[in-house]
Amino acid sequence: MPPSHNHSHGPDPDAPPLSPETRGLERRAVWLMLLLLVPVGLATVIGLVALWPSGEPTRAQQVAETYLPPGTTYPKAEVVSVETIPCPGDTAVPPATCTTAVVKILDGPGAGDFQQIELAPDVVASGVEKGDTLVLTRDAGADGGASFTFFDYARGTPIVVLAIAFAVVVGLVARLRGLASLVGLAFAFFILFQFVLPGLLSEESPTLVSLVGSAAIMFVVLYLAHGFTTRTTTALIGTLFGLTLVAVLGSVAVSVARLTGLTNEEAVQLHTFDPTLNFSGLVLAGVVVAGLGVLNDVTITQASAIWQLNEASPELTWRELFARGMAVGRDHIASTVYTIVFAYAGAALPLLLLFELYTHPFHVTLYSSAVAEEVIRTLVGAIALVLAVPLTTAAGAFFAKAAGTGAGAATERRMTALRARVAR
Repeated sequence: MPPSHNHSHGPDPDAPPLSPETRGLERRAVWLMLLLLVPVGLATVIGLVALWPSGEPTRAQQVAETYLPPGTTYPKAEVVSVETIPCPGDTAVPPATCTTAVVKILDGPGAGDFQQIELAPDVVASGVEKGDTLVLTRDAGADGGASFTFFDYARGTPIVVLAIAFAVVVGLVARLRGLASLVGLAFAFFILFQFVLPGLLSEESPTLVSLVGSAAIMFVVLYLAHGFTTRTTTALIGTLFGLTLVAVLGSVAVSVARLTGLTNEEAVQLHTFDPTLNFSGLVLAGVVVAGLGVLNDVTITQASAIWQLNEASPELTWRELFARGMAVGRDHIASTVYTIVFAYAGAALPLLLLFELYTHPFHVTLYSSAVAEEVIRTLVGAIALVLAVPLTTAAGAFFAKAAGTGAGAATERRMTALRARVAR
């Protein structure tokens, strides 16, 4: 029965000091990791600098601005009354109904004024009532003065409340590590909105932009949430490998399957703004970004499991440690594959419902561009996820043994602790 060990992710403050030889082995493991990660980190920084958007409006942004009248604003308004009447001039049986609402403008130009707006049937069906807050579109350049139309419901309050609740729960349960993960999440959104999305709208390679942005996110997010440890570095190596595999495998799959990327309303709208965008590349970029969270989860868990196994049973050889780590990894793979598939199925549920109503043969539906894009996206992400597990396991076992945390170092710790107790 192996002796008990501290299973924390950081160094044990009560552990006896290590000998110069063991410290040298740990430094060697760190240097091996740095030799691998420093070039990747430098390449990521160079990529960020070289590909960072210039700030000039892209072709798509310039065209999109022409679709919106100048001076358009989005004020909030409170519903004062709602009236439903038969639509004038409608001869259908039963006649269609039209709904008008009187609203009070709450902010911006004309605040305090009352306006009458038309509401579409789908808006009315969701239940518009007196006292509801709406978001309107105000066209300042309309003939006869500013005009107001319904834009959306005001959802700021529930979203802000849920966001605060999420931050509080994460902070209470995960404490400093959870708060650090929130800081990392803020950095991730900064990279996505300031680098990745503008880069995808530019003439740069979508694959390169998504890879550089994803690598930058992982470098910061992993170390912020889990600390500068050998475990975290092991997980980072596995994550970067998985991202590279997603890019390579996804590029081949998108090309061979001839995915156009024009399978949904949003992509078609983008095409009207800028038909020169690489929409096949956008499919691949979506696969890379979508794989960030799952790869992070799998690799950090696998790396932690390897180091914990090595600490609990330091007499294990590299091969034995790898085999036991893979036993854990296989269970994780089985559950995570379900997570990926069902997450994509849930996101594409309206599309799946439409195909359920069509009379096409199943194989025709499965191989259609809309479904094939989701299938290939899922399969590429799943393959990268599965292959990242053995690589992370092998890297973790190698670095754990290279750091001198094997049987010799463990025996040394026990003997040093025993001598300290005898001396007392």
